[in-house]
Amino acid sequence: MPRLAERSPRVSAAATARPPPVPFWATSAIDGAADTSPMELSALGAHVDRCNGLRGRMFGLRCVADSVQGFIAPRLVTTLILIGFVFGVASLIV
Repeated sequence: MPRLAERSPRVSAAATARPPPVPFWATSAIDGAADTSPMELSALGAHVDRCNGLRGRMFGLRCVADSVQGFIAPRLVTTLILIGFVFGVASLIV
């Protein structure tokens, strides 16, 4: 007996008439606001201080360079045209 049988029109119509299932979210959290204790905040502050100390002196410069690259990279053609325009105007003035 073949495993792949054609569906009857009645089965496919019933399958398409059923609405899609609604997402159901279930969590294990207690219903209420999550509060942090002063001890947790102190531990978090110590961790952040330790991580900031391990980054080194040039971390700020690297952050600025990453920000500039993130801004310029999607606008590469516009940036090149703008640089060419500035050099063109500068060559006319000098």
